[in-house]
Parts: sequence; C-alpha cells; structure tokens
Amino acid sequence: MRREFSAGGVVVRKIRGGWHLAAIRPGGKNDVWALPKGLVGEGESPADTALREVTEETGVRGRLVEKLGDIRYVYTWKGERVFKVVSFYLVRYSNGRLGDITEEFRHEVADTKWLPLAEAPRLLSYKGEREMAAKALLLIDERPV
Repeated sequence: MRREFSAGGVVVRKIRGGWHLAAIRPGGKNDVWALPKGLVGEGESPADTALREVTEETGVRGRLVEKLGDIRYVYTWKGERVFKVVSFYLVRYSNGRLGDITEEFRHEVADTKWLPLAEAPRLLSYKGEREMAAKALLLIDERPV
C-alpha cells in the first residue's frame, strides 16, 4: 500500500468580534467545504507545508501556533489503495486577502470563505477536518492565540 503525508492549516482570524476560519471549496467539488492542505514537499517539514498550502490555497498568510493533530485514512487512487496521514496546525492569520490566489493554483480551489469557527465543525465536509476545527475552537476558548 502506498503512503502519503500531507499537512494543512486551520487558519483563524477575528472578524467583527468573532473567530472565523479560512475554508476552501476544492475545484470540481461544488458541495464541499474543506481546510487547505497538501503533500509534504521533499525536504519540507509538515509545519512548513501547512503554511505554504494555506497561502497557495487561500491567499492569506499566518503564523504557526501549534499542531492540532493528525488525520489518518485510506483511499483508492487509480485502483491503488493509499494510506494517508494529514497533520493539521492551528495558524493565526497575519495578512493577505482571502481568495487572492495565484493563477497557478486556481484549478485547485473554486472558492474561499471565512466560516464562523463555532459553526465550522458542522459546516466542513470531512469528519477529520470537522474534528480539527473543534480542537481549534477549544484551544482558542482556553487561551488567546
């Protein structure tokens, strides 16, 4: 079984007094809201990958706060089973405009949106990503980021 390692970010920002996270709608998936993520590059750390993917897929930049956890699952690609681990990190927004994505990555992302963090565990499409949003919400409630 092939193995893949990816990393992504739960980018949080306060908007009008409430916490929000940056979500993407992947290209070709009209009913899906997800977190930005991608394959860990050669010689790249998962944390660096998370920050890179956040910028590539959302247009915003942020600073790493801490690792939230890993999601593990198996999927099939072209008849081959793939075991995948995705490490997610809490990322505090620093600058940039959501949706300001370079042309190179426009095929990967159809849309971007700030979702209320409290609603994200219900609005995100994938179970593991909903769990990461819930962890981010708990961390932010416990202490400032």
